Amino acid sequence: MRKLFPLLVGGTLLAACQSNPPKTQDQAVNQEAVVKTDSTAKPSASADTMGLPAGSIPTIGNPKLLFTLDDAHNTPDGLALAPNGHLILSVPNLADNSQPASLMEIDGTTLKPFATNLPVEPTTKKAAPMDLAFGPDGNLYYAENQYENSKDFKSRLMKVTMKNGKPGAITTAVDNFALANGVVWKGNTLYVTDSEWDLPDNDKGSAIMKFSLAELSKSTVHLKPKTKDPHVLAMFTTTVNETGVDNGADGIDYDSKGNLYTGSFGDGKLYKVALNPDGSFAKQEILTLSGKQLPCVDGLIIDRTTDKMYLCNSRENAIEIVDLRNGNKVTTLAQNPDTDGSGGKLDQPAEVLLQGKRLYVSNFDHPAKHFANTKSDAPHTMSVIELP
Repeated sequence: MRKLFPLLVGGTLLAACQSNPPKTQDQAVNQEAVVKTDSTAKPSASADTMGLPAGSIPTIGNPKLLFTLDDAHNTPDGLALAPNGHLILSVPNLADNSQPASLMEIDGTTLKPFATNLPVEPTTKKAAPMDLAFGPDGNLYYAENQYENSKDFKSRLMKVTMKNGKPGAITTAVDNFALANGVVWKGNTLYVTDSEWDLPDNDKGSAIMKFSLAELSKSTVHLKPKTKDPHVLAMFTTTVNETGVDNGADGIDYDSKGNLYTGSFGDGKLYKVALNPDGSFAKQEILTLSGKQLPCVDGLIIDRTTDKMYLCNSRENAIEIVDLRNGNKVTTLAQNPDTDGSGGKLDQPAEVLLQGKRLYVSNFDHPAKHFANTKSDAPHTMSVIELP
């Protein structure tokens, strides 16, 4: 989902524990804030109702705390590298959308506001930024998930026009998505997943959409809901299981040969989409995995020097590695039982970004039923994993 980039930040990024009260949205959040548990969060099923014995989810690996956010930033999600080497974090606040969504900036050991006045969708009156990436034009593009606010194709792709390294006007590049989710630039083409792109004969559909830089540089692109719009590159169907989740294509990235990959959030299928030399669709397949099978695929990124994929298995509270050069073998990099994220433990990881040997993880903490994570609660955290 996010681009691989060389190690730019030296030393540790672990936040020091502080006893200060939570900061407001317009203040830098550069230390661990004291926050209260969300007493209104409704717990969902525990591990034993997932078909797993109680306590069977293991502890693997050693994720560390990167930042603890305050209640005004309750669902950290997408991550992108800015041209100046800083990281941009999207915070859709879907766990508690009484708080306005925002984009934050990570500069070394500091987390500070980047864009806090995001334009809301006119009918839902909400903004909900998910995955994001800087384009070859230097501007920032983010997918917006309005699906929890409206099922009526209100999601969008937004464009943040950058001026001298600062965010300027934010405009709608594409509208009429159902659930815009993952984004990745490959050359001058932007690929966006829609996790709920249903057709009249398929209400469990999802898709990868493609857009050229040239058309995104013009007026707003209007998708045609419930059709195989010309921007649809590939479509998928989710098999609904006991979670009841029919969200499909989620995270997206490409390997060293230019093949696209996405995975289904609802059923864990991992897809490979091959392209012709002109970028048109060639074929798609469901990957046959060896080792562990995946019940859920959220955000993902591919190290194109090794073609190892790092992905978020949100349902089982884990980060998995899929070795695309070695029989698609799956191994678990890190996993925790149900936690609140304290100390950097995984708390429904949703997005990853790889920087050298450091893997950044956003803990979304907004579960569906039958997830290892049973409720949305404070603290709201980001983790980091040091790779061998």
